[in-house]
Amino acid sequence: MQEDQRKLIDQIWARRTALAVPHAVRTGDAGLHRRKRDGKAEERPHVAAVFVNRLRKGMRLQSDPTIVYGLVGGKATLGRGILRSELDKYTPYNTYMVDGLPPGPIANPGRAALEAVANPANSADLYFVADGTGGHVFAETLDQHNRNVQRWRHIEQDNKEKAAPDVDHPAPGVAPPRPRPRPAINTATPAGSGGSFS
Repeated sequence: MQEDQRKLIDQIWARRTALAVPHAVRTGDAGLHRRKRDGKAEERPHVAAVFVNRLRKGMRLQSDPTIVYGLVGGKATLGRGILRSELDKYTPYNTYMVDGLPPGPIANPGRAALEAVANPANSADLYFVADGTGGHVFAETLDQHNRNVQRWRHIEQDNKEKAAPDVDHPAPGVAPPRPRPRPAINTATPAGSGGSFS
């Protein structure tokens, strides 16, 4: 398998564009290859361009999947969002804290991902965030990116609200939740004393 992967990388390297970052392609770098959450195949070269642009500018990659890999060692998924404390926790794979590429791949990139890294889009973008359709919206500046992040947070909030059960109008065939028993009123509490009877 390693030999097959080396041959594949050599073939792709021979057809690379001038925009490619040699070390990233030659090592099959996981910071640049198609990450698990990248839902649209046609975006791979654009995602790769963002990472290539960041490397060329000396910016940190700030790639969430590398943080997860550093936390679980590739043995599992995190199963939840990344905590702020985990962004600040040092591992050699935390690309929010370390410069350049992680020390090695975080997954086994396929041909399409490697080809995207060898042939990144011609783009000046430095940022991307989910767009709510399974794809991403890209930005050249931090201001643009922050606006895109705010839109994504609104989409997330709307999705949470839509997914929340409607207690007053349950779905057909679903029994409404049982009312919680109300606590007995404490008759020993004098009126106006601030006692709570909720």
